[in-house]
Amino acid sequence: MGPCRARWWSRRFDCRFGASGANHQPWFFTVIESAEARARIRREAEAEERAFYAEKAPQEWLDALAPLGTDPDKGFLETAPVLIAVFGQKRGGPRPGDDRKNYYVSESVGIATGLLICALHQAGLATLTHTPAPMGFLNAICGRPEGEKPFLLLVAGHPAPDATCRSRRWARSR
Repeated sequence: MGPCRARWWSRRFDCRFGASGANHQPWFFTVIESAEARARIRREAEAEERAFYAEKAPQEWLDALAPLGTDPDKGFLETAPVLIAVFGQKRGGPRPGDDRKNYYVSESVGIATGLLICALHQAGLATLTHTPAPMGFLNAICGRPEGEKPFLLLVAGHPAPDATCRSRRWARSR
């Protein structure tokens, strides 16, 4: 993935008004451009991935991943120019500084993230979702409070010249 400008993204992709429970918009997107921060995220994510592949994943899951060729190596976390850490907020509200319960947090964050991914694709950028588990290390790296839960790590940038995408046939219902 080639270089891109995160500041341009912040002006262009405004997800503040996506659908959400009680109109609270319980998400926070952190744009990570620093090579040092991306390297630290890679180290932490790969540690979680090694544990996943060696100890945590059931064989059925590993079998499902086998055709994709995935493994604990996550070099793309440093190759991509930008990572976007997506957090869900358990508390908040419709106004800055509110401290009320947020509703449908996972669903709302998922919708907002989907809108962001679509907008990035429309702008000609490639994305990859990455969900190491657990992802608590992202709170410390991104300076986010304990009350926010990492939802996913979005890898974004221009696709490499030799990048490929698996084709998938979609069944059309009538």
